[in-house]
Amino acid sequence: FRDRVDECLAVTGDPALRVVLQFLQSVAAGSVKIDLPEDCTPSDLFSFRVAGEIVLERAPIRAWWKARRNPEESLQAEGKEARCLVTGRMAKPVDLHVQLKNVPGALPGGAPFISFNSPAFESYGWSGNHNAPISREAAESYGTALQRLVSPGYPNPNDPNEILDRLNLRLSGDTLVCYWTPQSPFAAQLTGLFEVQLERSADEVRHLYQSIWSGRPVELDDPSAFYALVLSGAQGRVVARSFLELTVGEAQKNLAAHFGDIAIVRNTPKPKKNDLPPTFPLRDLLAALGGLGQAEVPAPLAEQFVQAALRGSQYPMTLLQRALLRQRAEIGRADWSDLARRDARAALIKAVLNRRRRLDSTVSYPEVTLMLDPENTQPGYLCGRLMALTERLQQAALGDVNASVVDRFFSAASATPQAVFPRLLKNARHHARKAADGDRSRLAFVLDREIDRVVDKLGAKTGFPSFLSLEDQGFFVLGYHHQRHALFQPREKSPAEADVVSATEAAID
Repeated sequence: FRDRVDECLAVTGDPALRVVLQFLQSVAAGSVKIDLPEDCTPSDLFSFRVAGEIVLERAPIRAWWKARRNPEESLQAEGKEARCLVTGRMAKPVDLHVQLKNVPGALPGGAPFISFNSPAFESYGWSGNHNAPISREAAESYGTALQRLVSPGYPNPNDPNEILDRLNLRLSGDTLVCYWTPQSPFAAQLTGLFEVQLERSADEVRHLYQSIWSGRPVELDDPSAFYALVLSGAQGRVVARSFLELTVGEAQKNLAAHFGDIAIVRNTPKPKKNDLPPTFPLRDLLAALGGLGQAEVPAPLAEQFVQAALRGSQYPMTLLQRALLRQRAEIGRADWSDLARRDARAALIKAVLNRRRRLDSTVSYPEVTLMLDPENTQPGYLCGRLMALTERLQQAALGDVNASVVDRFFSAASATPQAVFPRLLKNARHHARKAADGDRSRLAFVLDREIDRVVDKLGAKTGFPSFLSLEDQGFFVLGYHHQRHALFQPREKSPAEADVVSATEAAID
């Protein structure tokens, strides 16, 4: 180390480095003794400070060290230079790349972003990482940048006691999204909003959502760049799944559209101490698509969802398929968490259908509203409303039962209504007569009348369809969701809801 300092001093003549060399020579001669801290370990790093300035940060020394780490006389195994895939300049490729830690799905000790660990990956006579030639300068730059992005708490290089803001969030067990912007105030607010939307923090979601989207005018023309990179750990390496580049204004506008698309009335009761957040955190939406106690949603699906939200493009239809699958599988569960998951899936279905209607010129179905839409005559929507009405009528007549009509018939009714609803309507007449003899006769009358109204609208559409398309199955879930809200939480209705909701409110009261 002393020889290296002496070599640097001979080239740069830096006076601060001369002081360091004199100090090291004194230590070697035994005239100066150093007492290290008691908690010092062999892996700790030390630097020298002269007159309050860190010596290694002086420009001449940095320039010497950079040149020394890329000596012209150093040759790679083949003895050739190659064109760096990052800079485009001729350089000698590095053999090893930075091991990135904190990437989910990768090895705990870290994994490289570039790795050729099998002859099957090699070609054109190159060996190892020379198949993807990267100069030392570029390799260290991208490695440092990626380590900053994936770290949960990266120390500030200018102040070791300060932790920089986190710039990544996990989407699934093996995937995270990294995002960054130039240092502009509004860009920082956008990254903060993006973070809390992914994290489960209702108070922060509410605060930032209201302050950025509702509390003041929004700068939709902010030209600052916004970047998002989705990474996964797989088979001992880090994989880049997608990269997104757009402006802060575009990202903000697309996120605002995303919030609008997933907005829907809730059937989840309000918690005792807090209000429900004004929107669904992205992590809750993805969790609602995973099985209970099972693995999370596949990484490609999570990545496609994030891409669609940021780009303003169509959500993948796989979201709709998975939401329908989980809705059928969990329809009989009624815990608070189950209701919250059900609300999140309804929000996803609404977003997929409305985004597709808006961006696909071949689609002609009506737009899904926030609350119950009495004017919506989509067959799936009407069948979903019927399911909620027959369920409520059964409860009015029999109270809580071990297996309700929803538990027994929801899956079949949402796919093949014609095979199920004639039987449900026949039972509904029995339930209406039974409830009419009790203290809920008024409620039974209102429900029976509304069932007739919905059936009449279906009659205009040639009766119950023999099967429902994928989109109409989504409408079925939304019709059921909206009708349940109108029946069980009528006080949150909008003025635009039909008279039947007011009549039902009076009956329930």
